[in-house]
Amino acid sequence: MAASVFASPLLGKLFGTSDIGRLWSDNADVRAMLLVEGALAKVQGAQGVIPEISAAFIHRSSLEVQIDPAGLADSTATNGVCVPGLVAAFRTAMEAPEHAQYAHWGATSQDIIDTALMLRLRQTLATQEEVLRAVLRLMAQQAKEHADTPMAARTYGQHATVTSWGAVLAQWGDPLADALEALPAVRASSLWVSLSGAAGTASALGPEAAATRAALAEALGLGDPGRSWHTDRGPVLRIADWMTGVTANLAAFGNSLIGLTGSDTAEVSLGGAGASSTMPQKQNPVAPSVLVALNNQMTGLCASLQTASAHQYQRDGAAWFTEWMVLPQIALSSACALETARALMEGLGPDSARMRAHVDGLGLMHAEALSFALTAKMTRTEAQAAAKALVAKAMSEGLSLRAVAQAAHPELSDDLFDPARQMGLAPDAARTFANKVSDL
Repeated sequence: MAASVFASPLLGKLFGTSDIGRLWSDNADVRAMLLVEGALAKVQGAQGVIPEISAAFIHRSSLEVQIDPAGLADSTATNGVCVPGLVAAFRTAMEAPEHAQYAHWGATSQDIIDTALMLRLRQTLATQEEVLRAVLRLMAQQAKEHADTPMAARTYGQHATVTSWGAVLAQWGDPLADALEALPAVRASSLWVSLSGAAGTASALGPEAAATRAALAEALGLGDPGRSWHTDRGPVLRIADWMTGVTANLAAFGNSLIGLTGSDTAEVSLGGAGASSTMPQKQNPVAPSVLVALNNQMTGLCASLQTASAHQYQRDGAAWFTEWMVLPQIALSSACALETARALMEGLGPDSARMRAHVDGLGLMHAEALSFALTAKMTRTEAQAAAKALVAKAMSEGLSLRAVAQAAHPELSDDLFDPARQMGLAPDAARTFANKVSDL
C-alpha cells in the first residue's frame, strides 16, 4: 500500500479530502512561501527599509514566478530547510539582480515557513468550516424531522430507556456545533504571522522590526502575536486540537453507526455502499469505519505533535521536522472525516418501524419508569426490587412488562408504557439542536 492513504491512487477515494488535499502539497507550500516573500518586500518597500521600486518588482515576481519543488530537493537535504534554495531560485528567476538582492530582507527560514503554514492552515480551516456547516445542516434537518421518533437508547451496548432518533442526532451534532462556535477564537489565537529573524530577536530587521511584523500581518490577513513564537508551538497545537476534537466527535458518530447498521439492529440505512466480495446479503459500514480509523490514527499523530512542541533553545530542527511529518496528516485526517461524514449524512436514513419494534418488544425499556412509579406505594428500595422481579417475570414468561406490571398493580397507567410519554427531554433536545444550527 502507499505511504499515505490520502495520496494513494488505490485508497485515495476511500479516504477522500476533496480540495484540502491540494493545500498540503509541495506546490502549495512553495506558492505560499513566495506569497510571504512578496508581501514582506512590499511592506518593507513602503517603510523605506528596501527601495520601493525593488519591493514592487519582488512583489509582482512572487505572483508570477513558478518554482518546481523538485528543484529545491538537494538544497533542502543539505540545509534542512527549503528556504535557502527557494530564495536562490526566486532571485535567479527574477533575472534582475539589482532588485532580487532585496528579497528575504532580514527574515529567517522559519519566518517564511511558519507564516506560509498559517496561510495554508487558514484556508484549510475555511474549507473545513464549510463542510462542517453542511454536516450540521443535514443532522439538524433529520433531528427536527425525527424529534419524536422513538428508539432505544443504549448504554454499555444494551437497551436502556427510550430516546428519539432526533435526540441521538443532537447528541452527535451538539459537540460539532460547539466546535463551529469555537472556531473564530481558534483563528484569532493561532493564525499568526512570524517575523522574528534568525534567533527570534529580529535584529537584522532594523529598528522598525515590530512595525514591519504588524504590517506584514495586516497585508496577509494574519494576526500579529507581538513577539517571536519560533519555539512556541501553541498556535499549531491549538489548531490541531480543534481538528482532533472534530475528528473524535465524528468517530463517535461512526462508532454508533457501526452498531446501528448491524444485522442484529438494522435501525439505520447507509444507502447503497458497503458491498461484500463474497456475501451478497451484507452491507458493510464502510464510511463509519473510516471515521473510527481516522480517529485511531489521530491518537498517534497528536502524541507526536505534542512531543514536537517541546523545542530546545531558540530553534530545534528535530522538533520542527517532526511537526512537518505529522501536521499535514492531522489536517488531512480531519478533512477526510468531515467529507466522509457529509457523504454519510446525505445517504443516512432511519428505519422508524424497526426502531419502534425494538422499543416495544417486551417493553423492558420502561423498567426504570416503572420502578419510580411504584414509589407511590412503597419505598424506593422496595420499588426497585419489585420492578426487577416484574422484569424477570416478563422475560421468563415471554409477556410484556406492561401486562405483568398491571396485573400486579392495576393502578398503573398505560402512559407509563407509552414510548411517546417516556422520552423525557429527548424531543426538546432534538429541536433545540436544530434551532441552534439554524442560528449558526
